[in-house]
Amino acid sequence: MNSDTSINVLYVDDEVHNLNSFKAGFRRKFNVFTAESAVEGRAILEQQLIHVIITDQRMPVTTGIEFLESIIPAFPDPIRILLTGYADINAVIDAINKGQVYKYIQKPWMDEDLRINIEKAFEIYSLRKENRELTEALLVANKQLEFLLRQNLLS
Repeated sequence: MNSDTSINVLYVDDEVHNLNSFKAGFRRKFNVFTAESAVEGRAILEQQLIHVIITDQRMPVTTGIEFLESIIPAFPDPIRILLTGYADINAVIDAINKGQVYKYIQKPWMDEDLRINIEKAFEIYSLRKENRELTEALLVANKQLEFLLRQNLLS
């Protein structure tokens, strides 16, 4: 992992001590943004380029899955990780199907395990971005080639 690459991570959890613990454990490795609710999380997404979103499932008002599902149309690119203390298989299935979740991690997390998963998630983010850019460049090159071919056929 490139140490000069800044990874912007948003962690959404209604439990402040979890947010503080996450910040303490990861602020030296990543640019950490925290939110106590889905509303706060969305506000951060509107202000910052976020690469990886980690959210707790069990939150009042809006669950983690509902949050992730709600932001897909406006913010499809960040890679999503669902964090929960409950091994609810239906929540996991919903997370994968509705919230487009990359990983499901149980609380309490292990710092090293979570760090690796954040880095892998960022790799996926970067590869998807590069893929889109290469596809766009290819479309432009094809248009130029078609134009040149037409020019040669007409002359």
